[in-house]
Amino acid sequence: MPRSLLLLLLLATPAFADDKPKAASPAGLWLGVLKVGPIDLRLAFDMAEKDGKLSAKFYSIDQTKDALPVKGVTLIDGKLAIDLSDFGASFEGTLSEKGDAIKGEFKQSGQTFKLDLGRVDSLPTLNRPQTPKAPFPYPTEDVTFENKEAKDLSVKDDPPNVKLAGTLTLPKGNGPFPAVVLVSGSGPQDRDETLFGHKLFLVIADHLAKNGIACLRYDDRGTHKSQGKFAGATSADFATDAHAAVLYLKSRKEIDPKRIGLCGHSEGGIIAPLVAAAHPADVAFIILLAGPGVSGERILYQQSLDFGSLTDEKEVKEFTDTVMPIMRNAKTTEEAATKLTEAMKAVIVKEKDEKKRAEAEKAMPAAVKQLADPWYRWFVAHDPAPTLGKVACPVLALNGEKDLQVKAKDNLEVIESALKKSGNKNFRCVEMKGLNHLFQTCKTGHLSEYGVIEETIAPEVLKMLTEWIQERK
Repeated sequence: MPRSLLLLLLLATPAFADDKPKAASPAGLWLGVLKVGPIDLRLAFDMAEKDGKLSAKFYSIDQTKDALPVKGVTLIDGKLAIDLSDFGASFEGTLSEKGDAIKGEFKQSGQTFKLDLGRVDSLPTLNRPQTPKAPFPYPTEDVTFENKEAKDLSVKDDPPNVKLAGTLTLPKGNGPFPAVVLVSGSGPQDRDETLFGHKLFLVIADHLAKNGIACLRYDDRGTHKSQGKFAGATSADFATDAHAAVLYLKSRKEIDPKRIGLCGHSEGGIIAPLVAAAHPADVAFIILLAGPGVSGERILYQQSLDFGSLTDEKEVKEFTDTVMPIMRNAKTTEEAATKLTEAMKAVIVKEKDEKKRAEAEKAMPAAVKQLADPWYRWFVAHDPAPTLGKVACPVLALNGEKDLQVKAKDNLEVIESALKKSGNKNFRCVEMKGLNHLFQTCKTGHLSEYGVIEETIAPEVLKMLTEWIQERK
């Protein structure tokens, strides 16, 4: 369950005129594939030239159809450069003499990725047949609500409380209706939990509304139209946002206050039990979609084996044995960063391969920043089982059989055991055959399939969610 892999908006510096002979113009559409670990991301630039100056729009094809603005582009002696320093990144490439290819590198956070671009006549589009389109056969309303429990994680002038923005879908009729708050996975997510062009939460909300169940989905704090600060917040902080959403639903006359539940995906499957355990009177049920049962440390260890750059289990164990205790025990971000830097330097200096050592030294600051982050440190230290043991309301836990991020068998066994020990007899744990972390019907479950698969969520999952909620009287 890694943090969001979404690319940041790319900004660049202005171009300047040059008296030297000009290379072929890069104006036009360019497409390439960026390999980020197990993920293949199709990236595109739409470049234009006017009065000797270049401009461009950027597209991450597998993530969004919207163009991402680029401030400027420079081309000097066939060397193309896009300055991405605002986000710790850059792109540099060489334009071929014929002007039909750009061989280059994309750099971000100390890491370098090969990115070669070729000209195309048009950009590929994503087919997402399950995404509902307006007009909808039910009422929808853009809403805002305030989290009065929120800690002030922001800098000066930011509001001490978090005001969140979202969309409420209501079934036809007068109600009162049962309702669900959708809680997103890790990383700054919009209200639809848009990933690789899939709008998982929009599809779920649409299906529920058509079947008599209201749904509230919202932008994460500091994301899209929600206020507050995302950076520095942990799952415990996000749990207060989710509780604020429940309280908002309780204030609506169309909603049955005794039939409000939470449905959390991935990290949301950690957050939902936190809210249910802390506020049992407010939460009637919870649904865990790919929710973890084991600790964050165990999940990251498994993900390092499956997706990491280390070559064998011994290396993974040595690395985790070095960094995990620091992450668990550090009291502040500064303390964690200092100790992680010292520990990583001690490991890197032992590397005999000069090239590998240089690459590791370059990547270390970004790795330290990520691992020292409060979210990561909280995630590593948190064990969901004790919290699940305090959940008294009905629980539905679904995990995809082919989920490689939160392994179904490992996590469902712990979830079931924790609920049994607490005496909760109203729960159901299901391993969904042939489904991945996003609950798509898949072949391998590999992350590289997410954007290629056209299905957003398997229909049997939608059916199971709906029928289970309808049974909660």
